[in-house]
Amino acid sequence: MHTVILVLVEVLIVIGLSRIVGLGFKAIKQPLVIGEIFAGIMLGPSLFGLIAPGLAHSLFPPETMPYLNILSQIGLIFFMFLIGLELNPKYLSGNLKTAILISNLSIIVPFASAFVLSFVLYPLVASNHVNFAPFALFLGAAMSITAFPVLARIITENNLQGTRLGTLALTCAAVDDVTAWCILAVAIAVARHGSIDGQAILTIIESIAYIGFMFTIGRWFLQRLSKHHRRAGRLSQFVLAVIYMGVVSSALITEFIGIHLIFGAFLLGAVMPKDEELVRELAIKTEDFVLIFLLPIFFAYSGLKTQIGLLNSPHLWLLSALILLVAIGGKYIGAYVAARISGIDKREASALGWLMNTRGLTELIVLNIGLELGVITPLLFTMLVIMALVTTFMTSPLLEFTYPKRLIRLDVVEPEPEIPAETVPVPSEIYIAQYRILVPVANPATQKGLLQLATAIAVNNRQPAVVYPLSFIELEEDYGFESTPTAADRLIAERRQKLEELIATLEPPETRSYIHPIVRISSNVARETAQIAKIEQPDLVLVGWHRPAFSNNRLGGRVGQILSTTPVDVAVFVDKGGNAIESLLVPYCANIHDDLALIIALRMLINRDTCILQVLQVFKGNHIQEELSYELNAMIERLPQSVRDRIEIKTVTSPEPIQSVIAASENVDLTIVGTSRLWGIERQTLGRYTDQLAIQCRSSLLITRRYSQVTSHLTALLPAVNTQEITHNS
Repeated sequence: MHTVILVLVEVLIVIGLSRIVGLGFKAIKQPLVIGEIFAGIMLGPSLFGLIAPGLAHSLFPPETMPYLNILSQIGLIFFMFLIGLELNPKYLSGNLKTAILISNLSIIVPFASAFVLSFVLYPLVASNHVNFAPFALFLGAAMSITAFPVLARIITENNLQGTRLGTLALTCAAVDDVTAWCILAVAIAVARHGSIDGQAILTIIESIAYIGFMFTIGRWFLQRLSKHHRRAGRLSQFVLAVIYMGVVSSALITEFIGIHLIFGAFLLGAVMPKDEELVRELAIKTEDFVLIFLLPIFFAYSGLKTQIGLLNSPHLWLLSALILLVAIGGKYIGAYVAARISGIDKREASALGWLMNTRGLTELIVLNIGLELGVITPLLFTMLVIMALVTTFMTSPLLEFTYPKRLIRLDVVEPEPEIPAETVPVPSEIYIAQYRILVPVANPATQKGLLQLATAIAVNNRQPAVVYPLSFIELEEDYGFESTPTAADRLIAERRQKLEELIATLEPPETRSYIHPIVRISSNVARETAQIAKIEQPDLVLVGWHRPAFSNNRLGGRVGQILSTTPVDVAVFVDKGGNAIESLLVPYCANIHDDLALIIALRMLINRDTCILQVLQVFKGNHIQEELSYELNAMIERLPQSVRDRIEIKTVTSPEPIQSVIAASENVDLTIVGTSRLWGIERQTLGRYTDQLAIQCRSSLLITRRYSQVTSHLTALLPAVNTQEITHNS
């Protein structure tokens, strides 16, 4: 097969496998980039070459390696430009003194530990022609680096960008990144000249001079381009071409100076004016091709050089474990001790230590440079790749263990709004719990009816209430520009503005003050909704129905996941149009889910004087008629006469209960029904629901699923007699 054709086949395999494995890692709450690195290793001798050596050699023969290397180097150059572009001075604006202390200690401690470790590793795994100085410098750089891009995405995904921990970690990582790249530049200069001699020092001086040039004349020129962009209002192909030429030119200059191509690209990105629109447009135009096409080739090229089979004896695995221990311990201890010295409490200091251990893709770049220069051997390269994967893989779970969401819930759900005392006319010694509804809102433009229903259920003049429209922003890529903390904050502000505009349209106007939107970043909406519900324990989660992508089932997809996993009462709203919610229908067959349906209907009846309710009991021919439960009868009896007068209990006999409900739904605004086999809405095998009534119902439909029989939806609205009994049963 022609070499070029074979390279294209390799690229096809690499991109496809990277996407599949990356998405698999995202499903287990790991950064996408870790999955893509792992996919690259799978294609190399560690897995593919082990199980099918002949096929592996045919698909990835040595003659194609130079082509993959060229593509991966181009990908690295532009990826490093994107990293520099993201390095916003905003990250250095807060807690800078504390961040410098933490960052420096989190570099000094692992660097010093690595230097000591070098005395052990150098005689065992170093190449014969490499001097000790460049070996120790490279090992120190590899141990002390923190991957700013991956750490920033972990912070964004955990919604920590607005917290003290998140902002401090970002500042520390930014300082750490700049320092570590400087150390690496020195290490490369020394490695290329074999020792710290006059030539190496000259290379360092030339590098400093070029950095000074870029931050003065280079920055001035780029600011002129930024002004041109602002005047034009768009990033033209000509300006983009000039910038790309600048990236390649800067990369070539640093290569000629004697450090490496990636430094020039990173430097140009770092000195780019951080004009928000220019940076955003430039990043979006650049990153898709780089992240989807070129970067996976770099992972594959690295994976083809990773040979886990070289670790073929217990003592080599012990050396790997020692490297891992030094890498983790050095970073963690350095960051933790510095944070404690700075007055940060133990839990935050520990979380910061785990965050600073994130190495990810940045580590892989460092290791490839070391292998390319011959400073580290393939054996040590493999050991350090394992270290990079483990330290990045462990960050998210250890962060969650050390600093779980329940301890930062004020960052997940906003503080409770203060309800004016006059809205709840009760004696001060009687405490009335606030009634809270969590409303996941996927699209503010189409879910006005959902919020209108939430206020109809929640708001009255007897009990304080709050409705939380919960809107998640899903990020497709966890290391694309849109997932940086700055870009995420912009997306959050835009979504919040849309929610505020939606709230301003709700009627009556006085209900708007009860609605307090929450906007968060999420990679899994159903899982995050369940987590927030578990932390905050609202009285009800009210979710709008949407058609699943691969099913017609109304209770499938994300809605089904929320129904299955959320540990509070849940209701699913199928909005079929119409703004009025004046006439209600509750088909009732005496199960706990229908009990919830009736309780919600009674609450709406109490909230609105104009609301009427029909309770429909449908029985098949020989079925023994059942009364409402004792508890529900007791609640209805204790309602004010003005409310009871608006309740009609109707009993019919029919061989087709669903058809009776469908017929009755023609004359009402809203049908409220529990998940029940009788109504054709029940859980089936393999996580599926049937939904006959949901499809055929003539009115809007609210489907209820009860989680706990001790949740109270009515207690505060009933007279204070026998409160304990009603609390247990309502």
